[in-house]
Amino acid sequence: MNATVATSVFAGFMVLTVALGLLAVRGRGAGGGLAEWSVGGRSLGTVFIWVLMAGEGYTSFSYLGAAGWGYNYGAPVLYVIAYMSCGYAIGYVVGPTLWSYAREHGLVTITDMVAHRYNRSWLGTLVAILATVCLLPYIQLQITGMGVVVSTISYGAISLNWAYFIAFAVTTGFVVVSGLRGSAWVSVLKDVLVIGTLGFLAIYVPLHYFDGYGPFLDQVVAEKPEWLTFTGHGGSGLGGGWFVTTSFLNSLTVVIFPTTVAGYLGARNADALRRNAMLLPFYNVLLFVPMLLGMAAVFVVPGLTGAGSNLALFKLVVDSLPAWAVGLIGVAAALSSIVPMAVFMLVIGTMWGKSVLGVMPRLAGRPDRQKTGAQVVVVVAGALALLLTYTAPNTLVRLSLISYEGMAQLVPMILLGLVWRKLTLWGAMSGLVAGGALVCALVFTEHDPVWGVNAGALALAVNVLVALAVSWWGPRPRPEDAARPDSEVLAKDPGPGEAVVSGTV
Repeated sequence: MNATVATSVFAGFMVLTVALGLLAVRGRGAGGGLAEWSVGGRSLGTVFIWVLMAGEGYTSFSYLGAAGWGYNYGAPVLYVIAYMSCGYAIGYVVGPTLWSYAREHGLVTITDMVAHRYNRSWLGTLVAILATVCLLPYIQLQITGMGVVVSTISYGAISLNWAYFIAFAVTTGFVVVSGLRGSAWVSVLKDVLVIGTLGFLAIYVPLHYFDGYGPFLDQVVAEKPEWLTFTGHGGSGLGGGWFVTTSFLNSLTVVIFPTTVAGYLGARNADALRRNAMLLPFYNVLLFVPMLLGMAAVFVVPGLTGAGSNLALFKLVVDSLPAWAVGLIGVAAALSSIVPMAVFMLVIGTMWGKSVLGVMPRLAGRPDRQKTGAQVVVVVAGALALLLTYTAPNTLVRLSLISYEGMAQLVPMILLGLVWRKLTLWGAMSGLVAGGALVCALVFTEHDPVWGVNAGALALAVNVLVALAVSWWGPRPRPEDAARPDSEVLAKDPGPGEAVVSGTV
């Protein structure tokens, strides 16, 4: 009976999710082209940009991984709140810069920007391949996360394999049809449920199991004090140096992450992005809830090990709440997988549709055909992640170890390249190769952190030094290799509310 009630609630909301995706594009026609599909026609206001970017940042990790980290280690998990908040502050400046540059030149992806900045279409293709390698693990992790949630809230009635397929089918279906606009609409539903369910759990769990926060925190201090300090429980090595360098690295990376840039480029104007950067940190308050509940689960369901610790929050939910409430909380967690997964798939499709397929003679200058190609890539990328989830789950999990630290190596090429005109193509490429090789070597030999420092931060420092050295003392660019002139970087004559950002390329 419990399984029937919970899965019925879940199924109803999945139908609503697909319906919202279809309603989002009603009346906009099928010929909107790639820009309409991939960046919402650059027409999303503050509210939609806020829920979309909050949705991309608040994933199934927030329900599963954050609670699992709180359960296993304690305090080190706070790095998530630190880097996201710092990233929003950096995004206040970076977001309008990227928006202005892309709007002026009709660019729709980060790969477009790189190809345009360095005047090389093959560079866009290279970045598209690198970004795809880094994003595929996130699609697989969201499929896995949603599968675990669905199987758990169905009390085991739905197998993991079927739950994985449901995650793929629902997400692929609405993102192919509705694109970024549909993801923004579904984000509204998701945020209402996330705020409501986490707000309830923040009050319910401490009262139900500990008679309030006071007794709960007193018990943590008395029995598990190591959960409240660095390096946390279990000899993790995640000390203060790791916390600072990881927060710094991730705050830089998040602003150029392809999914974040998709949110930037969907904005109606630059002021919407600035308002969004000021509002987004409020959403981070919600992240304290699964972290605290993960620590609460240490006392309620002790002994969870390995991947089982990721179920710490849902063990509390399933054991103490009625089936309809379990289903509702499961929907919120599932949508926290679907929304970011949709944006990941959308970004991969757009990068390939514009920067890889779009350079082919038959597709060049044809946004309608580029859109069709991008939609096909979305299905292929999702199907590949699903197939690897079934057949070789550890393949993408291994790649996920370097996904964020690998994307960080694009920071000099993109951000430094936008503000410093003298950064050359070969300087940027040399830095990328040096940083990428170092981070792979350190991570895959299990030297992360190294000397208490995030391996990606160390690699980024090497990246920047190599890029600067080659740009200063390396070969001079030929005229055709030169960066775009200053006048091409900034938006011309901004409209109301569209302030021009300062800086040169």
